[in-house]
Order: sequence, then C-alpha cells, then structure tokens
Amino acid sequence: MCLIRKLAIAGLLLGFLNGCAATRIEVLPDPQYAPVDMRTVQFQAPTNGSIFQTGRSVRLFEDNKAFRVGDLLSITLSESTNASKSAATNTGKDDELDLGATSILGVLPTFNGNSFLDNSLSGDREFSGTGDSAQSNSLDGEISVMVTDILPNGTLVVRGEKIIGLNQGSEFIRLSGLVRPQDVSADNIVLSTKLANSRIYYGGGGVIAEANSKGWLSRFFDSPAFPF
Repeated sequence: MCLIRKLAIAGLLLGFLNGCAATRIEVLPDPQYAPVDMRTVQFQAPTNGSIFQTGRSVRLFEDNKAFRVGDLLSITLSESTNASKSAATNTGKDDELDLGATSILGVLPTFNGNSFLDNSLSGDREFSGTGDSAQSNSLDGEISVMVTDILPNGTLVVRGEKIIGLNQGSEFIRLSGLVRPQDVSADNIVLSTKLANSRIYYGGGGVIAEANSKGWLSRFFDSPAFPF
C-alpha cells in the first residue's frame, strides 16, 4: 500500500507540473534570427570633421530605405501555395489451364468409373489502386527584420522573428532571406515574394498547440516504423 500511495502522489505531482508547464509561453527566441549586436559592428570612422560622419550620413535625394547593416525594413507576408496530385492504377490477369485425361500404357486410369487425370486449373488476379492528395496554404501579415549583412553586389541579408503571447499559448514568425535594394519600396517595405533563398517559419506553442498535436503513441502508430 505504501508503494501504491507513493506512485499515486508522484503521478499527481507530474500531472500538476505538466499543467503548470502548459500555461507558460514555450516559444523562446531563436539565436539564428536574433538582431545584430551593433556594438560589434565596425563603422567607418568619421573623416570629414565633427559634423559629417560617413556611417551616419543622410542622403537628401534618396528614399529613406534600409541600406546599411543594422537598418530595419518591413516584410509584407503574402504567401499562397496550392498543390494537388492524383494517381490511379488498375491491373488484371486471367489464367486457365485444361488437362485432359491421358492413358497409361494404353489404359485410362479411373476411380469409381471416373477418370481422375481429367483436371482443369484457373486463376484470376486483379489490382486496383487510387490516390489523391491536395494541399493549400496561405500566410498573410507583416514582420520587421534587420539587415545583418551586405553582399559584395549590394544584396541585403535580412533576418528577424516575431513572438506573440496569447493567453495560454504563443505564436511566432521567423524569417530570413536576401533582398535586392531595388525591391524595397519608398516606404521601406518589401514583399515576401521578392525574397531570395527565403526561410519563413510559422508556428506556436502552449495549450492550444498541444491540443492540436497527437500523443507520442498515436504518432508511433502513424509512423513508417509501424509495420501494419
């Protein structure tokens, strides 16, 4: 009885800890999408007096767009994908073999007056298989990212993330990619469809995310490791 009582108490404690953990915002910032530490960026030293600084210059005849490491720009998410696939296979094969009665040394073998060497074989095999798959995804929104590097040809390397805590859960958007300065609008905005080598991740964590996910045993039965 003492062992059963201890196991019951341990189960209750585990359930309590699990319930407390579910109420936390479980999404943590990803270092791969962290902003640049501007304290480590080497700016060009001012060379034209105490007022003008090359690294902090403002161009009077150009738009106020991101063009330096550490500048921010907004990405308008406008992603939509649709995919469908179908397949059908049908096969069939019929076999039939008749074996007439034969005589042995001129004598027709019989049993109860019936020839037992008169036989016939037949086989019928059929296979029919169909499959359909369809998927549709859409992602709309906006996220601000930072310029983390500039390639020799002027292309901007950007990255950033947004984490939103909602009651007992959280949602996140992580984005990285390459941006041409020509694709940045006068309002310092660029469409996500203009990103090259883009990586866009959207997900969440918390009570709602856990409710929408299968348990580990259900995932095992749906995995390729399950033989049936």
